[in-house]
Amino acid sequence: MAVSVNVDLIQKLRDFTGAGVMECKKVLEEAGNDWDRAVSLIRERGLVKIEKRADRETGAGVIRTYVHNDRIGVLVDLRAETDFVVRSDPFQELAKNLAMHIAAMAPQDLEQLVSQPYYRDESITVGDAIKDVITRVGENIRVRAFSRLEL
Repeated sequence: MAVSVNVDLIQKLRDFTGAGVMECKKVLEEAGNDWDRAVSLIRERGLVKIEKRADRETGAGVIRTYVHNDRIGVLVDLRAETDFVVRSDPFQELAKNLAMHIAAMAPQDLEQLVSQPYYRDESITVGDAIKDVITRVGENIRVRAFSRLEL
């Protein structure tokens, strides 16, 4: 017997994860309308897609700047596969948040950056935050470089 899924719950899951409507419906049915399990299933399935994208070239990008109290300055070079994604809200928000994270947490290199607890949600790493946006926009995203100056 199929589980009946509320349309509002499907939309809520879609807005939260960026997954397609049919994928959200299918996952909610599979999870028996259990929100946490559905989000977990979407992320698991999204991560499989992320691994398939990892080798894709990231030629489009943005340089984001952030200055904190005229004493800390950050430049971040964030890349994606297409200009379309670079202009998207999730990508732009990620670029802004990464610049603020670098200002606050002062990582020494890219490896340290992606392994640090994310300043907006310490239960995940910066790498997890990047993977979340990759899942939502459907393209590979990577931090190519960053620079941080402090007086």
